[in-house]
Amino acid sequence: MTKVTSFKENGTKGTDVELNDSVFNIEPNENVIFDAVVMQRASMRQGTHAVKNRSAVRGGGRKPWRQKGTGRARQGSIRSPQWVGGGVVFGPTPRSYAYHLPRKVSRLALKSILSQRASEGNIIVIDSINYKEPKTKVFATLLNKVKATGKTLVVVEEENENVALSARNMDKVTVVASRKINVLDIINNEKMVITKAALSNIEEVLG
Repeated sequence: MTKVTSFKENGTKGTDVELNDSVFNIEPNENVIFDAVVMQRASMRQGTHAVKNRSAVRGGGRKPWRQKGTGRARQGSIRSPQWVGGGVVFGPTPRSYAYHLPRKVSRLALKSILSQRASEGNIIVIDSINYKEPKTKVFATLLNKVKATGKTLVVVEEENENVALSARNMDKVTVVASRKINVLDIINNEKMVITKAALSNIEEVLG
């Protein structure tokens, strides 16, 4: 059973917390982690690229010359693809690049990256983070006390506007609810700070 030291909301050390081995202590599968990252980055693409085909290009309504007798190749429109300024053949059109991995693969990828962070000692557990109003200075002091000074992903049990606002001006901190954790966010951050309630939610879903 993997154990990590928990911290109180004021940054002082608390008791040790046992992590679920089925979530935080499996053999990481690098292939599914890679597949999950590729899937997420593909889903982030806007896909707004577009070109004009021959029907969308302006002009070309009149046949440039008669069909026969000129000695030149027959042409129906000056906006055909072979003409300068003509339409584009088989060019990109607006589309969605989003796709989904099978649920078992997605869960395995998430457990693999969580296990990797746990083995590195980069998971920090905090009793709770509850602010009645945004407190950036207090939040920054807390992260410094628990030694989360680099790029940090803070996972809370549910969306908390005051916590999000407290971290908004901190360029190295990302706040996410436990139900929205994903492989890309975890990879992009060196440390993970998780509240006990969020940890229970993650273990309940993935365990």
